[in-house]
Amino acid sequence: MSTVTGTTTTGTNTSSSILSIAPKRDLSTSTDVRRLALQHVNPNVRKAKYAVRGELAVKAEEYRVRLTEGDKSLPFDSVIFANIGNPQQLDQKPITFFRQVLSLLENPTLLEQPEVLKTAFGYQQDAVDRAQTLLQEVQSVGAYSHSQGAPAIRASVAKFIEERDGFPANPQDLFLCAGASSGVSTLLNVMCDSPNSGVLVPIPQYPLYTATLSLLDAQCVPYYLEEHKAWGTDIDAIRSSLQMAKAEGTDVRSIVVINPGNPTGASLSADDIKSVLDIAAEERLIVIADEVYQTNVFSGEFISFKKRLRQLQHEVPGKYDHVELASLHSVSKGMVGECGHRGGYFELVGFDPLVVEQIYKFVSIMLCPPVIGQCLVELMVNPPKPGQPSHDLYNKEYSGIRTGLHQRALALYEAFKRMDGVECQEPQGSMYLFPTITLPAKAIEAAHAANRAPDEFYCLRLLDATGVCVVPGSGFGQKANTLHFRTTFLAPGTAWVERIVKFHAEFMEEYK
Repeated sequence: MSTVTGTTTTGTNTSSSILSIAPKRDLSTSTDVRRLALQHVNPNVRKAKYAVRGELAVKAEEYRVRLTEGDKSLPFDSVIFANIGNPQQLDQKPITFFRQVLSLLENPTLLEQPEVLKTAFGYQQDAVDRAQTLLQEVQSVGAYSHSQGAPAIRASVAKFIEERDGFPANPQDLFLCAGASSGVSTLLNVMCDSPNSGVLVPIPQYPLYTATLSLLDAQCVPYYLEEHKAWGTDIDAIRSSLQMAKAEGTDVRSIVVINPGNPTGASLSADDIKSVLDIAAEERLIVIADEVYQTNVFSGEFISFKKRLRQLQHEVPGKYDHVELASLHSVSKGMVGECGHRGGYFELVGFDPLVVEQIYKFVSIMLCPPVIGQCLVELMVNPPKPGQPSHDLYNKEYSGIRTGLHQRALALYEAFKRMDGVECQEPQGSMYLFPTITLPAKAIEAAHAANRAPDEFYCLRLLDATGVCVVPGSGFGQKANTLHFRTTFLAPGTAWVERIVKFHAEFMEEYK
């Protein structure tokens, strides 16, 4: 069978080279009536792309609505939103302790009936105690907090970081935020001061980075991960991209590292992290460490950039003293999966105090992050401990979610191994797999005839046939002459996986 792979344009500004799969709609109607026409929209907004909620996601939602309304004409009976890491949309259950405490924070009058809470609803005393403690700190989740986040919650996060890494953390260096995405936006807004400002971004990447850089009219400087090395960081690729960008006049300020990886699922070793910190020290680059999947590690162990930096500063005095590091974490991923509550934090290490003042001013413009999200961050970093009343149930739920994720990851991986023309790295962490697909020449021709990129064509056909929504690799960036797609493994069961296997076999047969 003749097979070829598709082509993706590459270049320094990857945000403009990644294929758009935004809904193709006519937004210019009635411009003689409306004051705001498409051509008047900020051009940086128009050029920004965010594939995980693009055309495929819109079409999948339309299918879901049709099924809900009783449409029997579709060739599937459910839609699987495997396009985005949204655990509770895919039936992951909330952690009981977290929701019990949050319910008390939202409705403190419940605390007036502690015995009813315990006997009728199964609340444990430590959930009641935690809610009372948090209410003492924030007064009300309906009130503004300190712009940087409630001081006591930041202190709890600092303690978590110290216990995780074995090095001190200062609450004053911590900024609570409305999910890690908000933290990324803050950091990039502050550091990108001109169209020549550049940021090194791993390819494939989570499109938050390229989209935000587009909004800022700044430069994405791509560096490619090594698929054949389990999507590891290639230090030579980083140096090459950096030098090329500098030769073109780009002022490269920062390097982004997503660890564990999204969309790849790769987990970086201590040596990989050291290599990135070496370049940061040599080239004066700010390191943005996106570590929101730090508890989603199936192979090896998670090593934070903060821990590795502190180790190196101790081992090699002087060399790493001025490295600037911003590390991010979130309640959206891991076993918590509370995406909708919008809670997260970032920690600043080695930043100029005058710059920190500007970051504080920037976040103050939005007043404060959601207070209920801040409280959930506190619960994430300070869960029930052994011996406390809620611990056994917490541990059972947490371990069950983790085991289920790993089992589904392996089931999906094994399914991909059975599919002709599909190759996939063994899952190491996060919530995603990013398989390579090699399509027949006739499929490539059909995609071009439909004015679609080949991976987009494949994913659209997959959705239409099975109701499974994934994201084309071109939405994340990929090396030239390669095709991929990203899928989560969050959906319960494995029947939907077999839908993919069946579709793929029929697709390959159709275009052989």
